[in-house]
Amino acid sequence: MSHFENKGLILGIMAGTAGISLVLVWYHKTRKPSAAMHMPAFTDVGNKLHSVALEHEAHNEQGAVMVLHGRQLQILEKLNGLLISVDELKREVKFLKEAIPKLEDFVRDELQGRGDAQRASPSHRAARRRKAEAASGATETTSSEEAESEGGYLTAHTDTEGDSEEEKGCKKSPDTTVQPEDELFNLLQEVDSLHKGSEDDKKESFKLLLEKEAKYENCVDFLWRFARAYGDMFEMATDAEEKKRYVSDGKAKAEKAVQLDAMSAESHQWFAIMCGYMSQFDSVQNKIRNGYLFKEHLDKAIELKPQDPLLYYLNGRWCYSVAQLSWLEKKVATALFGTPPTSTVDEALQNFLKAEEMHPGYSKCNYVYLAKCYKDLGQKTTALKYCESALSVLPVTNEDKEAQKDLEDLLLTLKM
Repeated sequence: MSHFENKGLILGIMAGTAGISLVLVWYHKTRKPSAAMHMPAFTDVGNKLHSVALEHEAHNEQGAVMVLHGRQLQILEKLNGLLISVDELKREVKFLKEAIPKLEDFVRDELQGRGDAQRASPSHRAARRRKAEAASGATETTSSEEAESEGGYLTAHTDTEGDSEEEKGCKKSPDTTVQPEDELFNLLQEVDSLHKGSEDDKKESFKLLLEKEAKYENCVDFLWRFARAYGDMFEMATDAEEKKRYVSDGKAKAEKAVQLDAMSAESHQWFAIMCGYMSQFDSVQNKIRNGYLFKEHLDKAIELKPQDPLLYYLNGRWCYSVAQLSWLEKKVATALFGTPPTSTVDEALQNFLKAEEMHPGYSKCNYVYLAKCYKDLGQKTTALKYCESALSVLPVTNEDKEAQKDLEDLLLTLKM
């Protein structure tokens, strides 16, 4: 190292020493008296400040962790409360599900109780009293219209069964709304009245029933009257296909009425009549099958309503037709059912006499069949007597007009 460089280094060291001395002098003049004792530790101030900063940072982090932990605890507590509330809600929903069916039963029982109270009103008690009087054996004052079917099977329908038949309630499925009784009662009264009237009245009756079909489709009293109205339309129709359609629909209505109430005499009666009407369009096989159905349901109707002369007239027609069965029809019946239906003219006569006994002057057709039976039994004088009785009855219905033609032919035979 040169002399010049050594000299520069020495001068630098001296300047630096002087600077430090000046700083120390300035520090001693400006610092507080109490701080003089800490002077030896001045050189470690930086390390201590760094340590304090680290401790402060650690303390802040620890505080932040504690705050976060506290918030987590609060959230967990709220979630736990929410779960408890959900469980309680589930239990309440389960309870409501179990209670709703019981509530429905309770409401249904309440409504049923009110309905029973309504039916116990004076007007309903009077209706029940009329039923009891009718069931005790009081005879009916009904007139009838009869229809003759092709092939010797029996058909007929009555004008006044609405007056003589018991008033019944509706047989309804569980999910069907109960209809107002007064409205139904008024409707049935109106169609019964129209059924006794002219052809236009009967058409009006049929129209009314068609309009109310959807509302009372499960009501027994409505259904058998609907079947009766189809019978009226069948009698008034002239086209064969139209007649067949009326009797097919009417048979379905009567069959449904029987299914809803097996104890309805009128339902069995009109199902039997529709089976008789159907025989006009059936083959020999189906005609015999319908003949069996006719007899089965007619016997049930007689069992349920033995005071109705119409049923005995119909039974007489069946007996007379079976007695007149051809050899072929008997063979077919034997092949299909094992044994053919059997009856005699005398059995037919007893039924016609029963109808006349229950209701003297019952119908023109009944007189004509009485005359036929006595003619077949060889009692010509008695047959002529009933022909005269038939002549005294003016033909009003289509069936009366047909009976008039039979009567004229019968008289020619008897007077030969």
